Amino acid sequence: MNDVDRSIAPAEVGHLARAVLDAVGTVVVGKRDALELVLAGILAGGHVLLEDLPGLGKTLTARSFAQALGLDFRRLQFTPDLLPADVTGSFLYDQRNGDFTFRAGPVFTNLLLADEINRTPPKTQSALLEAMQEKQVSVEGVTYKLDEPFHVLATANPIEYEGTYPLPEAQLDRFLLRVSFGYPQHEEEWEVLRRRMSRRREEADIKAVVDAATLRAMQAALEDVVVEDSIGRYIVSLTAATREHPSVLVGASPRGSLALLLLARVRAVFGGRDYVVPEDVKSVAAPALAHRITLRPEMWLRRVDPAFVVGEVLEATPAPASGALPSYAAGGPRH
Repeated sequence: MNDVDRSIAPAEVGHLARAVLDAVGTVVVGKRDALELVLAGILAGGHVLLEDLPGLGKTLTARSFAQALGLDFRRLQFTPDLLPADVTGSFLYDQRNGDFTFRAGPVFTNLLLADEINRTPPKTQSALLEAMQEKQVSVEGVTYKLDEPFHVLATANPIEYEGTYPLPEAQLDRFLLRVSFGYPQHEEEWEVLRRRMSRRREEADIKAVVDAATLRAMQAALEDVVVEDSIGRYIVSLTAATREHPSVLVGASPRGSLALLLLARVRAVFGGRDYVVPEDVKSVAAPALAHRITLRPEMWLRRVDPAFVVGEVLEATPAPASGALPSYAAGGPRH
């Protein structure tokens, strides 16, 4: 069922989003900012790349969001010998019917965890491209539509980690944002141990806060979040500035501008507003743009981080006045 079952207001989206984050936070300890970014990527209709060292809760995060959002969930472990057909599915000969039948792969789900996506060669990585962009799969000339919602949460070890392959630029660009968790604080890590002892088992289950139909309604409600022309031009200026930075070989594409727009809308809803302010854009600039930037070779030798480039772009690009809000904004007079 692809149509939205009911209509909800942006204010309700914010309320439901906080409930989802609270539920996931009962399992994933002390990563509220990162969790908000992951949920923002899902609400914005995109895919999220979780890039960090092993053991920092990336897989747990994906499973927890699937449970809290009431989504069908599958996990695909990427390995060096994984084939594209292992992702999309393939035709198999049915001896009873004397014909070939299609056996769907794990990509046919609502939330796909592509675990350690950069441990498999680029040919298999690219098998996800059509599904991520077009939400369909083509196998031997036959096209199959994926049910909505469809989102990929991919985990990746850092590029310099042993036994990994760099993700192709085309595939990186199809991730709405990239999120890193980092090591927990001392008290946070102790809280992880304490909760494990308290539940007396390894698995941690979360009750669904919403379902797939409600998630689709939440995503549709974001279209009602207002983006003033000045904010839109600010987004374009930020993205264009990454292409002109002296440390950058290839800057963010227009898809980066679109990512900023979509994620800023979600940030506005998180803030209880139905309009976007410059701070919403700034808060998602690094996660949305850094992975779309290719630095000059000499910058890698100097250990320059693309996120640092985004930070310099933010400082150098004048932001519009955040007081220029639409008259029909939340809490304001309506005409």
